[in-house]
Parts: sequence; C-alpha cells; structure tokens
Amino acid sequence: MATTADFRNGLIIEFNGELWTIVEFQHVKPGKGPAFVRTKLKNVKTGRVIPNTFTSGVKINIQRIEKRNYQYLYNDGDQFHFMNTEDYEQTFLDKAMIPAPDLLKEGEMVTIAFHTETDSPIACEIPTYVALEVVYTEPGEKGNTATNTFKEAKMETGAIVKVPLFINIGDKIKVDTRSYEYSERVKE
Repeated sequence: MATTADFRNGLIIEFNGELWTIVEFQHVKPGKGPAFVRTKLKNVKTGRVIPNTFTSGVKINIQRIEKRNYQYLYNDGDQFHFMNTEDYEQTFLDKAMIPAPDLLKEGEMVTIAFHTETDSPIACEIPTYVALEVVYTEPGEKGNTATNTFKEAKMETGAIVKVPLFINIGDKIKVDTRSYEYSERVKE
C-alpha cells in the first residue's frame, strides 16, 4: 500500500471502486490542523474530472496499467476490432471507449491501456493527427478566398470535417483527432 506521499501526475489509483488518474495534486500544510493533499482526479473510463482532498499519509491503492500497440482492423456496428502486432492477438472495444472512432482508418496504429490485474482494456489512445482522403466536398468558388471561410468535406472514413475552400475531392489532408479540425494538406 502506498500513501499520499507517493502521489505524482499520471498515477492511477483505485478510489471508490473505480480507476482514477491524478491530473494534479498539491500538498497543503495549514498553520492549524493536519496536512492534506488537494487533488484533481480523472475517471479512466468516463473521463469525468472531480476535485478530492486526501488527509496526508492516508493509504491509497496504486493500480498498474500496461500500454500495448494495436492495429485497427475493422468495426461491425459498435464493436471495433484491433490486433496486437507482436502476437496477433485480437481484442474488441466498444465505440464509446475510442476518442474519435469515425476518424480511424483501417490499418491505423493505436495504443490500448490494459488494467494489469484484470487484463481488461480501459482506454484507447489514437494518433493526434491522421491523414485522410476527401471523398466529397462542394467545389470552391474562384475569387472567394479573401476571407478565412470553410466548407464541409466528407472523409474516406465517413467523418465530416470543415476544410478551406481550396480543398478538392481526392486531396489528402491531416485532421486533428482531438478537435476534428483541418490541419494541413498532405504532400505526396
């Protein structure tokens, strides 16, 4: 068992029967009364962030997480299929566990975090930027590029992304998976 002295950012602990990541913490020693640790905890499964105060020295249960690289194969409805590139073991994740499922392209590499005690997947990290091809967009009007205007484009994965007017069908673009924003055109 560890104590609050072992707190560090990114540490995963068991709290109220669930797994939480320490986002930030601060040891406080008031002039009167016992010391305490003020924390912000992020739920590993839901992503919800809560503030919590621990009495200094209280016992905590640290959990081990193992990250493994997987390749995205395909999806059938809400089940996404991934393959471990080292031992070819396959695992399945619900659509809700993946941050931007409609930006995932077959063959894309992701990192899946597993809780080592139960060997169950708890989180999926996809690349920050993905290169996708535009399959449909309205043609841009000539001379209409003085302002910073955007139009919608449908990507090869089915996602809709706002792109500048000069992007055409067949162009490959880089998309930010955190915000669904256009980043740049990919040079071939």
